[in-house]
Amino acid sequence: MTLAYHLPVLLDAVVAAAAGATRVVDATVGDGGHAEALLGPGVKLLAIDRDPSALQRASVRLGTERATFLESPYAADSALAAIAGFLPDFVLLDLGVSSAQLDQQDRGFTFRPGAVLDMRMGRDGATAADLLNAAPEPELERIFREYGDERRARSLAREVVRRRARAGYRISDDFVNAIRAVLGPRSGPGDFARLFQAVRIAVNDELGGLAGALPAMFASLVAGGTLAVISYHSGEDRLVKTLFREWERGCICPPRQPVCTCGRKPLGRARPHKAITAGDDEIATNPRARSARLRIFRKADADQG
Repeated sequence: MTLAYHLPVLLDAVVAAAAGATRVVDATVGDGGHAEALLGPGVKLLAIDRDPSALQRASVRLGTERATFLESPYAADSALAAIAGFLPDFVLLDLGVSSAQLDQQDRGFTFRPGAVLDMRMGRDGATAADLLNAAPEPELERIFREYGDERRARSLAREVVRRRARAGYRISDDFVNAIRAVLGPRSGPGDFARLFQAVRIAVNDELGGLAGALPAMFASLVAGGTLAVISYHSGEDRLVKTLFREWERGCICPPRQPVCTCGRKPLGRARPHKAITAGDDEIATNPRARSARLRIFRKADADQG
């Protein structure tokens, strides 16, 4: 694996989850690290990413003989239709941003000094600067609290609005200074990363897209197929876990009812039941893996209903 590419997290666990799969969808292909490992003999790949530069890197890495590439957010109707038509037996979502995106100052994902406040994963839509300059104070508070786990979300939202009345947000320093003004001089990279991530999630509607896409992706899987999701944020992981539990749930009749009348059957099983996390060796090699949580769900076989 060349170090010129972003290192894929939890690679061994992803490959194990995809064992036997021949029609694979990588819906956030990025640099193609997971896809390269999954593209074994006889495997066809549908590679999707909303970032054109990432898709270009992946196409060079993977080639076009057995891989089809689609530039689109994974939650877009066009992407979900392509996935359904592909009839996959394995679908992977690796959420978050890649090292390449973080390293590009003009993409605005970083809090390094002087970086533009963009944070869009694709080419369209409002930027982080647009959000910070225009969102109402209650909306900013919600973003900082729900996506950034920020206890002082109300104060930070108020400070953002106060500062933008004097000068608009343009670069990372503008937002960092607002954070420091509220959290104090002891605030540091951990706080900046957490709150920049919160803004990025809002800019790209990441949780809304995930909530809409997961049921559609699951429905597209052939019987016995597998859905694997790697998340890096508590809100993402909570959403995935809740859906997987709902799909696992069978009869919903009252406990004392002697005979089931709802007819509901489990749609499959989470395997394993808990999230898979990186070990110390992987984290030492790839610190980004520290917050990664992989959840895997296997759709019921046809003979199981």
